[in-house]
Amino acid sequence: LHHFAGFAFSVSPRRGGRRPELDELSVLEWIGRFLARIHTVGAAQPFVRRPKLDVQTFALEPAEWLATHQMIPLEVEREWREALVPALQLIEAAFRQGAAGRGILRLHGDCHPGNILWTPVELPVGGPHFVDLDDARMGPAVQDLWMLQSGERHERTRQLGQLVDGYETLRALDRRELALIEPLRTLRLVHYSAWLARRWNDPIFPINFPWFGTPDYWRGQVQMLEEQIEQMQEPLLVV
Repeated sequence: LHHFAGFAFSVSPRRGGRRPELDELSVLEWIGRFLARIHTVGAAQPFVRRPKLDVQTFALEPAEWLATHQMIPLEVEREWREALVPALQLIEAAFRQGAAGRGILRLHGDCHPGNILWTPVELPVGGPHFVDLDDARMGPAVQDLWMLQSGERHERTRQLGQLVDGYETLRALDRRELALIEPLRTLRLVHYSAWLARRWNDPIFPINFPWFGTPDYWRGQVQMLEEQIEQMQEPLLVV
């Protein structure tokens, strides 16, 4: 509606809501249907300027930035690099197999429960409202599904099955993309650390993320990379 000082202004209906209860299978199914609607629109044409979700933009470039800006404490840097190498090899192998090259479309990109506002279904506008689209980019559809899973393997399988059931009432999901769930989870570990590091000069970030950048934080990242290496070699979730 208006432009000022490089900012574009718009008006949209006010929407409230709470974090969705993902333990309720009907909620997951509804979110799956809604994501299918978003992806149907997203598949109509590509983004003009937004980037693509791939190994280069989510791992190689962020890792290089962290190293050149000396963001990793020296006592942990070697361990982190040593854990990153085999993790990247497994990620690149998954992407080379072609699963990420099929059905690339416009995504929400950061579809975790905190970015979904849920309102009671009895309201006229009840159900999910998706927010925080600043990470929207081109990528595989499963990127918008995997962050809605949590817990043990059997729980994640159940959750994914319900999401896919809802999704496939409106749009088919290429099952080959399931091979990318753990590689995408691993990519996000690297990308998120760099995302925080790049914003560390903003005074609000040290206040909200006081644990970031400490040796203990990076040791935790090493442990998570090692765990992801194991996860990426486990049998795929089947739905």
